[in-house]
Order: sequence, then C-alpha cells, then structure tokens
Amino acid sequence: MNSNTPSLVNTDLDITKLPSHVAIIMDGNGRWATKRLLNRIQGHDQGAKTVRAIVRTCREINIPNLTLYAFSTENWKRSKIEITALMKLLETFLISEQQELSDNNIRLGAIGQIERLPKGVQQALQKTMNITKNNNGMRLNLALSYGGRAEIVKMVQTIASQTREGKINIDSITPELVSKHLYTKNIPDPDLLIRTGGEMRISNFLLWQIAYTEINITNTLWPDFDKDEFIHILKDYQQRERRFGKVGA
Repeated sequence: MNSNTPSLVNTDLDITKLPSHVAIIMDGNGRWATKRLLNRIQGHDQGAKTVRAIVRTCREINIPNLTLYAFSTENWKRSKIEITALMKLLETFLISEQQELSDNNIRLGAIGQIERLPKGVQQALQKTMNITKNNNGMRLNLALSYGGRAEIVKMVQTIASQTREGKINIDSITPELVSKHLYTKNIPDPDLLIRTGGEMRISNFLLWQIAYTEINITNTLWPDFDKDEFIHILKDYQQRERRFGKVGA
C-alpha cells in the first residue's frame, strides 16, 4: 500500500460521507482461539493481523482517526500468564509496525493509564510515537490500560484542583472544557463505534465521547473481521441519519 495514492478499491463508498473517527472494541480473540482448540494467546496473535488489515484499510480510504480498544483497566484482572503474553505481543507489535506506520504517514497515539504498562512496552510505545509524531496522513490511537470511568474521574480531579487554585471559574466549566481535560482532547469524538464478537455492551469505552456516536455490533469475532465487512459497515453508516437530538428532515 502506498499512502501517497489512497484509493477506494472496488467499493461504492461515498467519500464525502466517511466518518472522521472510527472507534473499535476488538472483542473475540479468546473465543476464536477456543473454537479452534488453540490457546488464547494464539487468538490475540491472529487479532494483531486483523489490526494491521483494518489500519491499512482506513489509510487507503482516508479515514483520519482510528481508535482501537486494545487493553482495558479491567483486563489487569486476567491471569498473570495471559497479561505477560499480551504485553510481550504488544511490545513486539509496536516495534514491528514502526516502518509501516512511517511508510504510510500514520501517526501513533495512545490513551489510558500508560504508566501502568511494563517498562518495555512503555519504551516501545514512546519510541514508535516519537518516530511517527510528524506523520499527518492518519492518526492511529491505541487505548491501553484504558477505562472510561477512570478517565472521567481523572478529568474531575484535574478540573477540581484547578478550580480550587483559582485557575478555573466554576461558571466556565462547560462540555467543551470537560472534553479538553480528557485523554482524547486533541481527537474528535467518534462518528462510528464498532464492536466485534456480538456482545451488547460498551465495556467502559469512551463513555463521554460516544454520546452521539453511531454504533454497529457484529457477531464476527475480531480475528475473522476483515476489510469487506468493515466496508459493509461503513456503507451502513452512510445510510443513517445523524440528528444529534434534533428532529429529522
């Protein structure tokens, strides 16, 4: 793929109605592995290949922002063996994708409690973000050790502290000010949220930001999710009327 010549390959997508930000809850790696009598880590490894394919597709069709829910604050409750393997896989992925991200003008960002990640992962993440910091073709955001409630609590603590110090007047606290104190302060709210794996829940993901986000839930397990289904979901999104609380035409 050459990021200098993105194209809509054999699709009838309306390029004027593409979402500016897609967020994805990547669910089903473990179930995919179990169905095949494999261990869960093999499912996560296969899921990493899907990540690569969807990132490439977003770049190809010029979606400027993609946020992937990679590891939640609740995921720390999993077995130590699985967490260790996941972190090693994440570190390896971050290092292996540096060249592809650079070649395709993709900037990497991260949201969440990054300080909780193992040092090796933090170093790989920081290095990859530094390498790609000047890229402007697309932004790939990884939600790592991320939780929507924790994000909101952190925001409240920050605003309360600044109010107490006299830096913020209580009457100036608006939705816009709140947004500026979230992890996603430099990222537009998602237009479309996709959840794979068929579960009907948000799982503590971008709770503030998805107030008016269009939602699509597919039964497809993340390792089986592919470009064709992604394009199909985008076509469905383009048929929706986004009213933001207003009365439709």
